[in-house]
Amino acid sequence: MRERVPHVLVVGGGHVGLTLTLRLQQRLRRGEARVTLVDARGYMTYRPFLPEVAAGSVEPRNVVVPLRPALPGTDVVTGEVTRVRHADRVATVRTDDGTHREIGYDVLVVAPGSISRTLPVPGLAEHAVGFTTVEQAVHLRDRVLAHLDLAEATDDPAVRARALTFVFVGGGYAGVEALAEVEDMARYALRLHRGLRAADLRFVLVEAGDRILPEVGARLARYAADVLRERGIEVLPRTTLASCAGGRVVLTDGQEFDAATVVWTAGVEAHPVLGATDLPLDGRRRLRVRADLRVEGVESAWGAGDSCAVPDVTAPGTFCAPNAQHAVRQARRLADNLVAVLRGGAPREYRHRHVGSVATLGLHRGVAQVRGLRLRGYPAWLLHRLHHLSRVPTAGRKAGVLLGWLQSALFPRESVSAGVLSPPAEPGRAVRP
Repeated sequence: MRERVPHVLVVGGGHVGLTLTLRLQQRLRRGEARVTLVDARGYMTYRPFLPEVAAGSVEPRNVVVPLRPALPGTDVVTGEVTRVRHADRVATVRTDDGTHREIGYDVLVVAPGSISRTLPVPGLAEHAVGFTTVEQAVHLRDRVLAHLDLAEATDDPAVRARALTFVFVGGGYAGVEALAEVEDMARYALRLHRGLRAADLRFVLVEAGDRILPEVGARLARYAADVLRERGIEVLPRTTLASCAGGRVVLTDGQEFDAATVVWTAGVEAHPVLGATDLPLDGRRRLRVRADLRVEGVESAWGAGDSCAVPDVTAPGTFCAPNAQHAVRQARRLADNLVAVLRGGAPREYRHRHVGSVATLGLHRGVAQVRGLRLRGYPAWLLHRLHHLSRVPTAGRKAGVLLGWLQSALFPRESVSAGVLSPPAEPGRAVRP
């Protein structure tokens, strides 16, 4: 009788899910294992390029990788995992038509990624826009352009001021890069609005910490804040959003003003699907895994990425940061460990020392800290583009991004709103920014 082939179920098709499954396709021998990947969207989004999608310099289709054509040797199921009973080796999946199906497995890989972290701020769920999906990036671009049109068409100064006020909450990578790229785009679009001036635009960056961009070091963070302020952007450290109910922004530094657009980029948290499993979680509701990426105290279960508390063996007592750099490398190590265990071998610890950080501050401006070397301005911006171009999956997407950059360099930017004025849905989220 033919021996039964182990079934590997991968939950999540983001950075970890796609990278891991691609590597399993390369490493597994024919008939050694069967792999199924479940994802609510059916495509992977390369999030570092979302700011450039919002600015219109990168086409949305070039930052998403459809899973089925990318993984021809894998069974891809488009649906949302709603429950995992690992003791029974069963996962429940809700498909787009609302029906549920159960998928049995032998080995589980948990990599659902993260979602926007929200706080009980009045008006946040009703009025703020998130920035974690390509749909949200396109929506933000359209929203900004539509409000430029509104501001030029109105004779009411209060309506104009409200339409031209944009508040970004969160001074990490996502908030700073999104604000810088969108402000660049809005300033450029003003060339087509004769009734508006650059001084009419108001961009505000709200950050609860002592400084923006804590990932790049104090000196470069100060430089980044100075660059933004020189452009007229209000950078407000040690400040939080108290309310945005009714479009009225209230900050803890005492300021109150109307703003038509509030963008919420204040961090991420573990995916809520983990709460519907029988797997061990930590106090932040992240999956507890060991340094070799096996789930603590559980057989045949693995985890990696933003929703997992992965010990950082290069800094004992700490955990790996929830970023793409760690996610991709953890995925490769997990795939190699899984193949080793299937063949009777032993897994190895995930070990990766952080090599640096890069961030864009808009066109031709950026900051970078790589292996102790600090760069700023054009060299840092160029390094940012080259780094992320090398990391975006598939040759076709790389070519598409390059062509988009070339078009933006040779021809005027497109400044037309598609009229997408309703925030897109985010899977697994009952209330979202």
